[in-house]
Amino acid sequence: MSADEFPVPQPVVGPGAVFVEHRLKTPQVSESAYIAPTAVLAGDVTVGPHSRVLFGAVITAEGGPVEIGRNCVVMENAVVRGVPGQETRLGDDVLVGPHAHLTGCVIEGGSRIATGAMVFNGARIETGAEVEFNAVVYVNTVVQAGAAVPMGWFAGGQPAELVAPGDWDRIRAIMGPLDYPGTVFGVGASSLMPDIGRRYARGLALHHRDHILRDERHMLAQEDAH
Repeated sequence: MSADEFPVPQPVVGPGAVFVEHRLKTPQVSESAYIAPTAVLAGDVTVGPHSRVLFGAVITAEGGPVEIGRNCVVMENAVVRGVPGQETRLGDDVLVGPHAHLTGCVIEGGSRIATGAMVFNGARIETGAEVEFNAVVYVNTVVQAGAAVPMGWFAGGQPAELVAPGDWDRIRAIMGPLDYPGTVFGVGASSLMPDIGRRYARGLALHHRDHILRDERHMLAQEDAH
């Protein structure tokens, strides 16, 4: 198989890919990356060389930047959300499967987040780790390098304890000290959902000032030679 038979495609942002200026920041995409039509990039988002963001995926910087490294693939209908106060970054050679949800977390290089998996705020997936189909990595959790969270299992703690689905007593015991309300919403554990909802809605109100960029204004960043 030669390079002539399978040439490297020209730099492309698919017509109809939605780039949104949010909080006065616009997405920056390396010239060799590919952003599919119907994908959405909003705000302070950086996509590295040779990475691919496929149909229906959403990468949105909701008050915190999102950095996508080199040779990453974010597959159909996945969501990567940046938030204030928590780093959101995909290292090089990361695969994010369809319908996966990542919020305010770090996925180190060579890791795989499978279809339907969820990785919550403050979590870190270390180098070469895997989060399998429909697994959950809870807030402030570290999945150690080379580990795998099995299909549908829960991971919580530092380092992560892996718990089978249905073991609700153990899952609840792990969840408590990790402080979901404080980590995600910045509130105490006793806060009521209406208060949390109003607080969250106020933060998202800044979308009223967004501007959708025309295709010809999509930013393709020059990349280094290596």
